[in-house]
Amino acid sequence: MFIRKKKNRSGTTSVVVVDKAHGVFKEIATIGVSNDEPTIEFLCHQGKKWIESHTGIRDIFNEFGKEREEQQVIEYMLSNIENILLNGTQLILDKVFRLIGFDKIEDDILKHLVIARISQPSSKSGTVEYLKSYFDEDVELHNIYRYLDKLHNTQQEKIQQISISHTQKILGGKIGLVFYDVTTLYFEADYGDGFRENGWSKDGKHSQPQIVLGLLVSKGGYPLAYSLFNGSQYEGRTMLPIVEDFVKRFDLEDFVVVADSGLMNKKNIDLLESGGYKYIVGARIKNETSEIRQWTLSQNRHDGAFYQYQKSGQCKLVLGYSENRAKKDRYNRDKGVKRLQKAYKSGNITKENINKRGYNKFLKISDNVKVMINQALIEEDEKWDGLKGYITNTTLSAKEVYEQYKELWVIERAYRITKGTLEMRPIFHFTPKRIEAHVCICFVAYKVHKELERILKISNINMSVDKVLNIAKTIITIKIKLPMSGGAITKTMLLTPRHKSIEILFDENFWNKI
Repeated sequence: MFIRKKKNRSGTTSVVVVDKAHGVFKEIATIGVSNDEPTIEFLCHQGKKWIESHTGIRDIFNEFGKEREEQQVIEYMLSNIENILLNGTQLILDKVFRLIGFDKIEDDILKHLVIARISQPSSKSGTVEYLKSYFDEDVELHNIYRYLDKLHNTQQEKIQQISISHTQKILGGKIGLVFYDVTTLYFEADYGDGFRENGWSKDGKHSQPQIVLGLLVSKGGYPLAYSLFNGSQYEGRTMLPIVEDFVKRFDLEDFVVVADSGLMNKKNIDLLESGGYKYIVGARIKNETSEIRQWTLSQNRHDGAFYQYQKSGQCKLVLGYSENRAKKDRYNRDKGVKRLQKAYKSGNITKENINKRGYNKFLKISDNVKVMINQALIEEDEKWDGLKGYITNTTLSAKEVYEQYKELWVIERAYRITKGTLEMRPIFHFTPKRIEAHVCICFVAYKVHKELERILKISNINMSVDKVLNIAKTIITIKIKLPMSGGAITKTMLLTPRHKSIEILFDENFWNKI
């Protein structure tokens, strides 16, 4: 028996097994048909194997041609590669997205936009190109914009409900603490429109229009709900509307609202109490009554000391002292004074400097706009070093109040990730519904980011989310077509030691156990 290549009228070549007996050639089997030279060579190789398996006779010349056959097989495989994807992040984040329950939205565009926002934050047009180039996902730009309108109109409520339900699940069924804070998101624009307005910018973009974002997160930093306000809104008036809306929509109870001193004013405290809410809010002890200020400064100061002052009803002031905070206060003040000395050594002041906040409180400005550093104000400020106050109506002990308030950093971190890693701002949309849809996508992306962080921690994978995703960005998936069967093989390639370090995240069994 031997292999014959037979030309067909159609221009293709058939590879057949032929036998000769009594001077007559007879076709025993057809191995395959192709018009592609690497495929034909591969079929010849398969034909030789067919002969060996059916006759037990090996071609002795084949022993010397193994290297060539190996090369032909590799060339055949390479010639049939259909696609190469850099989709390591997609494979991981898709699992997290589904694990939270966001797949209940039943719209793949949301998933694509969220995964792209975490993997490679970009404009919507840039996202379209990224999805096609790296994940081979065909998402048209006009479909994205159409989806943003749909997201705003019908899906935001469901998204926040999914996030809250998942958070309750991982926290054992109870929210407990709710942390609230606000930030600002600026636009690359020169004018406002009633919603996008100029205001006090936390990004230092005072000349550009902005909006105010109020965010509620749980213990551990898991996002619960958010609301948007016009850019000139005073942050102290944002807390009650979002808390009340949060409770009304999701029927929650038995939780404590924690917020920093920027949101502490008498009206907010009165409204929280009238609404029956428990709260822990940072106190402005320097702005308290003279009686409370004298009480504050009269307390003994030793590291870890806590004191309580009953203000009215259930409302009490908790006062704490920390040596580390005192050192930090002194360091920041000394640094600020040195900066003032350098900036105002001539004694003159500009309009720009007048508008600056911070340690300008130590300046004394005379009628003829001359400035000097007021040493008495510095000495007065030193008296408060290391002291921090908290207003609360809970029955928690002073130390417990401090411990709960200390967790407020989780919302500051949430803003760092959403504004930095996820590049929530600057915003380039202009209509309110698309602005809100953009923020909603970033909200979901942060939730997925946080859940992946939790999974890494409970699985003892001692890497940050950013490091895992940076490694995943170098992992490829190869798709090879099978010409004879018409099918395809897909293989994710984990090749390097760095890839092996996160190999478990590509194992289906791992995700089934989470």
